[in-house]
Amino acid sequence: MDLFQELHDISEERHADFFGVADLTPAREAILAQGGPVIASFPRAISVGVALLSSIVDQLPQRSLRAVSMTYRHHAYDVVNARLDNITSQMSSLLETHGHRALPVPASQIVDDEHLHAIFSNKMAAHLAGLGWIGKSCLLVTPEVGPRVRWATVLTDAPLEVTGAPMAEACGDCTECVDICPPHAFTGRAFDPDEPREARFAAHECKRYMDSLGDDRSIRICGMCLYVCPYGRKQSTLLG
Repeated sequence: MDLFQELHDISEERHADFFGVADLTPAREAILAQGGPVIASFPRAISVGVALLSSIVDQLPQRSLRAVSMTYRHHAYDVVNARLDNITSQMSSLLETHGHRALPVPASQIVDDEHLHAIFSNKMAAHLAGLGWIGKSCLLVTPEVGPRVRWATVLTDAPLEVTGAPMAEACGDCTECVDICPPHAFTGRAFDPDEPREARFAAHECKRYMDSLGDDRSIRICGMCLYVCPYGRKQSTLLG
C-alpha cells in the first residue's frame, strides 16, 4: 500500500469527512509572512476536515441560551478539534516512519495576539487542496456543507499526489454572512490571494464582540456567518 493510501485510510478510519493534499508552492510568500521560514519550508499540506452537526449549528440563532452555547462550544469546538488533532498526530507519526518531515497544525490555535492568526492557515490548505473556496466571511466554503466544517493540517515534505486545484469562488452576489455579522466585521469583498485578510475581515472587531459576551468561555460564541451560509443551510434542510 502506498503512503497516500495509508494517509487516506487514517482519515476514513477516524471518520473525517474531508481529505486532500495541497501544493503550497503558490502561497509560499504568504505562508512565510505568517509562520516564518520553518513553516514555509514544507512544500505539501494534508488537509483534513470534520463536518459539524447540523442539529447543533442550526440552534445558533438561540445562542443566548446557555444550553445552546455550551453544547455548541463543547461539540463544535472542543470535541471536533480534539478529533482533528488526533488524526493529524497519527498521520504525522506515519510520515516520519516513512522518513519524511511532518508537522501537525492544530485545528484551533492563535499564536499571534496582535494579528490574531495561527502559525498556518488551515483554510488555505483546504482551499489549495481543492476542497472549497474562501467566502466573504473568510471561512472555507465547501459545496457539500458550506462552511460547517472544522479543519486541521499536516505540513510535510512527502512527495504526495496533489488532489485538486483551488475552487473558484461561488458566493456570487450573496452577502448573507456579511449582513448577519453582529459587529459588522466583514467588508463584503470577495477573496483575493493578493490582498491582506484585513481587506475582507476586521478580526479585532470580531474579538471585541466576543469579549463583550462575558468572561465565561463556554457561552462566548457567535458563529452566525457559519450558520447563515446558504450552502450549509441547504444541506441542513435536505438532512431534515
